[in-house]
Amino acid sequence: MGTTDQARESCFYQEWMNLQEEELSELNRAISLTASDAELTRLIQKIMDHYQDYVQRRSLMARADVSPYFAPTWCTSLERSVLWIGGCRPSSFVRLIYALCGEEIESHLSEFLRGVRIGHLGELSGRQISMVDELQSKTIREERKLCTRLAGLQENVLDHPLASIAVKTRGRSCEVSHNLEDALDKHGRAMAEILGEADQLRLNTLREVVGILTPRQAVDFLAAGKKLRLCMQDWGKKNDLDHGRNSGSRSKILQQKMEVANLRQRALSSFITSYG
Repeated sequence: MGTTDQARESCFYQEWMNLQEEELSELNRAISLTASDAELTRLIQKIMDHYQDYVQRRSLMARADVSPYFAPTWCTSLERSVLWIGGCRPSSFVRLIYALCGEEIESHLSEFLRGVRIGHLGELSGRQISMVDELQSKTIREERKLCTRLAGLQENVLDHPLASIAVKTRGRSCEVSHNLEDALDKHGRAMAEILGEADQLRLNTLREVVGILTPRQAVDFLAAGKKLRLCMQDWGKKNDLDHGRNSGSRSKILQQKMEVANLRQRALSSFITSYG
């Protein structure tokens, strides 16, 4: 991949993460100002439109060179370690609902037992819980289908003609032939298709989650999800610095060390702070 492609993809990712910061601020303002359901619905729709645009733009870029999206250099080591087909598992959206719901109940157990309102995500109705459970089962089935297809592609990459080409070449020389280019292009197109379907599954799952929740519950959920995503990036930067990764120039190291002073406090306090 050329330097231009690398720079464009890295810039695209950074723009997306900057947008997550902006949207988190908007969500927090909406929560603190007790916005109306209509205002919350407009904010939620804007955020979902941004996500759809992100998926579409990423799909176009991945068609040109898909491999980096499965091991993105623009992410930290921690972020890469939890990737599923180029992003988060769609079912993790559902797991986050359960985690947040349990956290609110646990934090206000005495009030909950007395029947007092404890927070929006701690008050899912029986119907909502049933719908979330059905969504989780459906999403996991779709994840498994994609995993099976991806495993098949990863196994087939060593089949003819790649294996025969490797065997026929002498020493370390690996000449690029017509057959090899065709095989790699075919593999790349198939991988890009799976990445696109995984992105679409993430988008569809998030849409269904937001549709199940009330506007105020959805805002709480989106705020918590974005906060967690940003914290993962911050924790990953700190972890990489602690282990001497990404240690480029001396000036870059000094800049990273200056950032970490804020990352420690921000990553920990931001995630712990109440969002409701």
